Amino acid sequence: MYNDDFLQNKLIERKQQNAFRILRLPDAKIDFCSNDYLGLATIGNRYKGIGIGIEINQKDDNESYINHDIFLATGSAGSRLLAGNYSLIEETEQQIASFHDAETGLIFNSGYDANIGLLGCVPQKGDTILYDFLSHASIRDGIRLSPAQSFAFLHNDLNDLERRLKHSIGTIFVVTETVFSMDGDCCPLLEVINLCKKYSAHLILDEAHATGVVGEKGEGLSQYLNLHKEVFARVHTFGKACGCHGAIVLGSQGLRDYLINFARSFIYSTALPPHAIATIARSYSTFPLMKAEREHLYSLISYFQSADISYPKLISTTPIQVVIVEGNTEVKKVASLLQENNLDVRPILYPTVPKGKERLRIVLHSFNTKEEVELLVGLLSNKF
Repeated sequence: MYNDDFLQNKLIERKQQNAFRILRLPDAKIDFCSNDYLGLATIGNRYKGIGIGIEINQKDDNESYINHDIFLATGSAGSRLLAGNYSLIEETEQQIASFHDAETGLIFNSGYDANIGLLGCVPQKGDTILYDFLSHASIRDGIRLSPAQSFAFLHNDLNDLERRLKHSIGTIFVVTETVFSMDGDCCPLLEVINLCKKYSAHLILDEAHATGVVGEKGEGLSQYLNLHKEVFARVHTFGKACGCHGAIVLGSQGLRDYLINFARSFIYSTALPPHAIATIARSYSTFPLMKAEREHLYSLISYFQSADISYPKLISTTPIQVVIVEGNTEVKKVASLLQENNLDVRPILYPTVPKGKERLRIVLHSFNTKEEVELLVGLLSNKF
């Protein structure tokens, strides 16, 4: 066996913090954990006839073929600059850009790839990046790849953002999320845009947790507020409410051309296979029609927000609901007791969140029933 004892010190430290992570298999509990807000990730079980199918016909010589022969490919065979580009992926980019009222877009293999590709190549040396302190790790990692200087501003704090803007140099980029993944709150988008205009800054928005659920058709916060034309780049990801995988960066044709030429996570990645792109296209044909599902989801959000429980909860009008249970040991204990009652609720531990802000990250879905949420509220109404 290879001697990798040099890894043990950090692992031991993580165990001493009671923050050691392990992988778990799904166990059929009531889902209050996944980002599958509209149930599209399990669409084959919940929405008969909407799932992606492969239609096979028979030739006279018993050879099988498929109506759209691009579906035969299980892989794309290369990066998009080499062998991996094909008509379906470009058609889907235009479909999504049209839905989001953008000039064009570029699909990446994941939200992580989109953020590190965009942020790692657009801001240059001598530029300034200002980012919300609670921005996702993919945003932070993309910023680390950039030669620009970067500074965090306090979460949703407009005064701190303006203070930073006053002292910024070069081309200025402001980066934030529309719905924050760990707190479930929204950014004050209009005010942020007004500050960007005042200081000639370019706004980059991560709409990952707004896609599919915010807006009349799930178009996201900036478009719902009719502010999307004021945004330099929007990142919409497909791994949450869309129920599939990948992401798109929306913006101008100039931005698309720039990313094709300079975004390393795009240039040096094998493209998503056609069946994955077909699933994305079908999702974008489906979730805009799910008005009843979104209405039910928001009724559950309202009920949970108004419920009286024994732990403090953050204000959120989104599917992400946060119950603060201080300390890794305590929050793991509460989550374990909920799991014993067949509720899949996971603890979020320090150092993922600041010490003292450990929490239960409860995700509500359109497929959760009122009775399931009542059971959750009832259990949280008593201190464990």
